[in-house]
Amino acid sequence: RVSGTLSVSRGSSHLLSLLTHKPLISCRRHRRRASQCCLSQPSGVHYCIPFLSLRALLPAAPTKRTFVAISPPTWCSVMPLEGNGRFLLLYATQKGQAKAIAEEICEKADGKGFVADLHCLSHLEEFDLERERAPVVIITSTTGTGDLPDTATKFFQEVSGILAPHHYAHIKYAVLALGDSTYCYFANAGKMIDMQLQQLGAEHFYTTGYADDSVGLELVVDPWIDGLWDALKNVCQEQKKMNGDGERMLDTSDSSRTNKPEVENPGVSAVIQLLRIDKETEDSNTTSESLVQDTLAARSQEPGPVAAWVQSEKQLSESALNIPTLPIEYLNVQFQKDAEQNSTQECFSLASNLTVFQVPVTKAIALTREDAVKTALLLELDISNTSMTYEPGDSFSIICPNNGSEVDYLIQRLGLGDKRDHIVDLYIRPNSKKKGAHLPDYIPKRSTLQFILTWCLEIRAVPKKACLRALVEYTSDPREKRRLQELSSKQGTADYIRHIRDFNVCLLDILRSLPSCHPPFSLLIEHLPKLQARSYSAASSSRYFPGKLHFVFNIVEFPSTPVQLIARRGVCTGWLAQQVTAVLQSYDSEAAIGDCLSNGFAPTQVSIFRRQNTFFRLPIDTAVPIIMVGPGTGIAPFIGFLQNRQKQREENPECTFGEMWLFYGCRHHDRDYLFRNELRHFLSNGTLTQLEVCFSREATDEKPKYVQHLLQHLTHVVTKVLLSENGCLYVCGDGKNMAKDVTTTLTEIISEKLGVNTLEAMRVVASLREENRYLQDVWS
Repeated sequence: RVSGTLSVSRGSSHLLSLLTHKPLISCRRHRRRASQCCLSQPSGVHYCIPFLSLRALLPAAPTKRTFVAISPPTWCSVMPLEGNGRFLLLYATQKGQAKAIAEEICEKADGKGFVADLHCLSHLEEFDLERERAPVVIITSTTGTGDLPDTATKFFQEVSGILAPHHYAHIKYAVLALGDSTYCYFANAGKMIDMQLQQLGAEHFYTTGYADDSVGLELVVDPWIDGLWDALKNVCQEQKKMNGDGERMLDTSDSSRTNKPEVENPGVSAVIQLLRIDKETEDSNTTSESLVQDTLAARSQEPGPVAAWVQSEKQLSESALNIPTLPIEYLNVQFQKDAEQNSTQECFSLASNLTVFQVPVTKAIALTREDAVKTALLLELDISNTSMTYEPGDSFSIICPNNGSEVDYLIQRLGLGDKRDHIVDLYIRPNSKKKGAHLPDYIPKRSTLQFILTWCLEIRAVPKKACLRALVEYTSDPREKRRLQELSSKQGTADYIRHIRDFNVCLLDILRSLPSCHPPFSLLIEHLPKLQARSYSAASSSRYFPGKLHFVFNIVEFPSTPVQLIARRGVCTGWLAQQVTAVLQSYDSEAAIGDCLSNGFAPTQVSIFRRQNTFFRLPIDTAVPIIMVGPGTGIAPFIGFLQNRQKQREENPECTFGEMWLFYGCRHHDRDYLFRNELRHFLSNGTLTQLEVCFSREATDEKPKYVQHLLQHLTHVVTKVLLSENGCLYVCGDGKNMAKDVTTTLTEIISEKLGVNTLEAMRVVASLREENRYLQDVWS
């Protein structure tokens, strides 16, 4: 909302998702919500409205607000500092992105005249906010549907237990929150930490940044870091004045001062922050010379196809480049031939702080026909011999290995074929200048090379620019070296996003396409993140199937493209499909479906741990009516809902039960209609009130194509359940398109029903989310 206007580029659904981007905080003592919205930006502009509550959306008396424009600094020399320019730099990471950004800030700090004291938030013994007087910078990611990363949970519990409102009044801090706007609670972990520190009296010295991984973190991260140095300089100057120090720091930039024009901002009680992304030259310690580009006119005659990303466009190939500072290498690796190998810890190397259960797969059923576009499998796990419990709506994680053939290729490509079974000894290089250098705790001691690449490192991860910059030093061919320089540079950001990030190009692809690149194994450990467990929704109720846990997934297929030449399957879904091939049964088989043991097969073992999803649950009051929207495998948690409700009806016939409506969609009625027999059963016994199904590849002008069209056909049901009967709406499935389309449709339905404009309708939908009556469990 700027000068009384509100403009978005993706329609009301996008705006609504932004208006309801709020931190969802759960801890032992309390549960709080706050809000923040990120308006969609015109080219080169990113707007943020932090902590926008529903009250702030209501009409209010016009007040004057500050419009902050942050321009990247343009200085080229080191900023001299009188005294100690120290700041505390903390990060909380799940997949390594926040850590990589924090390390980038740490390395750049030296060149700006600052000293960054770098620590992970989980290492509480290494820093003390109680006594900290230097500025604090926090970089945090968000995991799950809005959860804190594992490395931030202990810290958040500590600060949440503090009751004094001015406990951290001495703290000046800044937060860079990473997230994905595909999910409802965008950048929620950063908002939770931010709000908690503010409630304890801490003050911002720099605007909070909200980086969106769905469009590219760099679009916000790079300008946010550029503006950080001026903010640090200013807060250090202020602290000096407060301490009675009259010494002055030299002003190193005339054009980088914060510009603060005043604008009227009626109705929104928040400060609008503008992060400008302009074309000014980025500060860099290393700038390439203008290279003669006829070396790029033609590649040498190499066998096989060349990936499209290897070739650069003429304009980029002829440009001078701002190349990032070379990351400091800090690990040494030694290989020892030893018969004693650590082959039993794969279950614990990824989840050492969680309770992991190894359970057998007792059933594997193909839910789709062979000619379906996607192959969906249902697996049954036997958890009867464990202490694991779950409720319908919960999710759980599977610890899976990397693809065996890809691990074999990587070992050979690194020239380590004779060291496959050797013990890997890791240690920090003596006199390393890497700040905060430590050994990765997710690699067990005395692990073999094969074990580390199979169970510990995400070898399919998209490499960060810092990794590409590091690979430059181990690439001998001038053309290949130049291309890596381009992709790691500021000028090559568009190429990096278009060719590397958007196509999920990984280190395997880079090594296949750049034959002169020969990195050491230590570089992979330094730059590849931890191999993450994969999460799935429970598709069953433990009351309906005691001792069993069902889940459904599509086998993810990545076809070959001009950019990514090798076709692949998903890391976990491909591995699971391979494991159950011998015992896979057909859903349409006339023979009774039996378990693995009854069919004479030894069951496959998988390692799992529970991820509680307390918000995506059936209402405690069974009389509350609900609408469920779940196309494709998004139907999984709703099967558990229906199984649970059937058992409730059988065990409590005297109770009142609200209506249950299910809106389901797939491509073809006879190829990929999941759980059709079970749904008919729930309809026939009255558990399911109404089933509405659409088939997108069979749709006509008269027939709905997608689930949002089904909602449009039954607007009276939607408004009755949500507006008249205080019911709940659950959505599960694709968050990139389907969930946003459902939100847009819901907004239109409410607007028409209540006779209000779109903004007023969005307020109503936002209130449904605030009341936990519009719930989403989505993925990208």
